[in-house]
Amino acid sequence: MTTIKVNERTKTGKAFMAMFEAFFKGVDGIEIIETDSEKITKEENLYSPSFVAKIKKAEEDIKNGKTTTLDPNDIWGSLGLK
Repeated sequence: MTTIKVNERTKTGKAFMAMFEAFFKGVDGIEIIETDSEKITKEENLYSPSFVAKIKKAEEDIKNGKTTTLDPNDIWGSLGLK
């Protein structure tokens, strides 16, 4: 048995799955087994825990209204540093 891991969220992964299904759908001896993509092991996690913590804190701050809106035409003024 051979296992092929395909990330179906990428352009290449989508193309591979479309080609695979077109050529091999219903063929004896070949089976597509889908796994839960939400289960990510520590080895597969690309982000450091400190980065994830910062992102989660930023999301919480946005939910609680603790954000600063920047005016792209006057960044220093919108930060109160003018």
